[in-house]
Amino acid sequence: MTAPTVLATDRLELGEGIRWTDGRAVLTDILTGRLLSAPGDPAAPHGLITQLPCPLGAVAPVEGRPGHWIAAAGTGVCRIDDAGRPDWIARPEDGAPVPMRMNDGVADPHGRFWAGSMAYEATEDAGSLYRVDRDGSVTRVLRDITVPNGPAFSHDGTLMYLADSARGIVRRYPVDPATGDLGEPERFVTFGTGSPDGMTTDSEGGLWTAVWGTGQAHRYHPEGTLDRTVELPAAQPAGLCLGGPDGRTLLVTSARIGLPRPRPLDGAVFAFRVDVPGAPAAPYRPADATDPDRADSAAADSVAAGGSAAGACASTGDLLP
Repeated sequence: MTAPTVLATDRLELGEGIRWTDGRAVLTDILTGRLLSAPGDPAAPHGLITQLPCPLGAVAPVEGRPGHWIAAAGTGVCRIDDAGRPDWIARPEDGAPVPMRMNDGVADPHGRFWAGSMAYEATEDAGSLYRVDRDGSVTRVLRDITVPNGPAFSHDGTLMYLADSARGIVRRYPVDPATGDLGEPERFVTFGTGSPDGMTTDSEGGLWTAVWGTGQAHRYHPEGTLDRTVELPAAQPAGLCLGGPDGRTLLVTSARIGLPRPRPLDGAVFAFRVDVPGAPAAPYRPADATDPDRADSAAADSVAAGGSAAGACASTGDLLP
């Protein structure tokens, strides 16, 4: 591997959710609510795709709807159209005992969208993992997580990796490809230093994870042994993906938040060349792609998720810095 390339001139407060889709990298600056595109020219800043008035954790493209996204945002999940307007599917963290926001999220190879929630103050066990099925129904599948990151899926969608960052643990779950139901987890990796953050898998079944607080990204073999470590000139790597024309570019976001004296490259986005490729971001595939509103309508009555599908980001907007 070669030295990292810095992809843009600006620095992000909490860069996360980077995905390679449609020949480009998109990413979020969570607490500013911005969805950004990485520039083709490293001497340019990131491009603004849209900005929500609430935290924006991560997005996935919507199949058959160019410029449309499904997003982990505010206190739930919304669709964002090609004009940047949000349409809420569900807001299951409205009315929680402590102020909550969505964090990371990703679509699996079978077209479902998964998103985790956490407390603003990282309250222990306050977070959950939600699954948005192709019919738009929303189900809480895991509880009692402090800071969920990922998930990441094997290329056949039968394994899911989920980090509980505050506990320094990555767990691996079997996934029923037909239903999305999770089996019993196993502890995949435990960290003694730093916290696992954003994750992705490659074509050999390896798992890459950003390691917050260490200035590193790690690759693990499928059996959980450490394969390699990439050193980054930023203290808080946060999200990552594999992309580029051949899938062999590791793209890593970082964050400046909480650093008393940020260094020049804290908050930058980096690119490394690696040996094993990955795939572009999987899309969310609504059951009726020609009528996405019909697919989303099931969320309004989702007993499993709770919360409201109406409204906008107002319930969390006043918590933004």
